Amino acid sequence: MSIEQILSSAPVVPVVVIDILEDAAPLAQALYNGGLKALEVTLRTPVAAQAVKIMKETVPDAYVGTGTVVDKTTFDASVAAGADFMVSPGVNDELLTLAKGTDIPFLPGAATPSEVMKLASHGFKYLKFFPAEAAGGVPMLKSIGGPLPQVTFCPTGGISLDSAPKYLALKNVICVGGTWMLDKQLIANKDWQAIEALAKQASEVK
Repeated sequence: MSIEQILSSAPVVPVVVIDILEDAAPLAQALYNGGLKALEVTLRTPVAAQAVKIMKETVPDAYVGTGTVVDKTTFDASVAAGADFMVSPGVNDELLTLAKGTDIPFLPGAATPSEVMKLASHGFKYLKFFPAEAAGGVPMLKSIGGPLPQVTFCPTGGISLDSAPKYLALKNVICVGGTWMLDKQLIANKDWQAIEALAKQASEVK
């Protein structure tokens, strides 16, 4: 399993925040049923790591990874949870060292040409472009693609159903990360059918 396989499984990777553990299983099922095969669970809540385990059991054919991996603590928590992949919003030397010591696919974040060049020099061909909209969006990625065509991105941050196709049209974009299919009110209402419909809409974005 490579990061390329994971990111190419669907055009959109939902960035999931789990506040209530009992939501993990039905939410994972709804997203997967809607056609989203790679699920990123952010390690921003106390139940996130446990939610990863539950989601992996619920949808064993999906790729369930962790996001907001920023240090050794969150890295180790991802490994312990059995994450299929890990995503960081940025990068530092500690994370680079940890990533080289594991077989778990790692998607480091970058927002500038210098960060992209550094990560490329360490052998990373796939990067998270974050925060996508705030960091220059489609024009920025187009510009980076000129001198650094060997790097492919999963832009995340501020992307919507309307803007996703503009990113996906770029040669150096493999997929996008998004949260628009994770409507908080629908989750609070346990309306998993509506979440599945939004996921299906996202999975068909081109």
